[in-house]
Amino acid sequence: MTTPLHSILLVFLASFIGSFGAVFLKFGAGRLHRDLKTLIFNWRLALGVGLYLLSFVFYYLGVREGELSVLYPMVSLGYIWTLVWSHFFFKEPVSRRKVAGLALIITGIIVLNLGNR
Repeated sequence: MTTPLHSILLVFLASFIGSFGAVFLKFGAGRLHRDLKTLIFNWRLALGVGLYLLSFVFYYLGVREGELSVLYPMVSLGYIWTLVWSHFFFKEPVSRRKVAGLALIITGIIVLNLGNR
């Protein structure tokens, strides 16, 4: 069984959308207090959860027709997007270790997809 390109693209899109879910969860978590009102009316938190749910839909559509052993590691692409967004939105530093870790993730994904041929 080979993994179709559209499955790879759907999982890629899911990781991209999910990374924004993480960003909005952090935005929303920063505004939480010890009362129920801030949890219920926290649109940033709700948007983060909604983006995670939307990413699930694309992930589900992607893995339906492809090899799970190839597609599931692609979810780790979300770490790359999250690093970019955390640097951009939260001014978090990008260290050499983080870049090295991301390079390993990309290398692993490439090696797994080469096995797809």
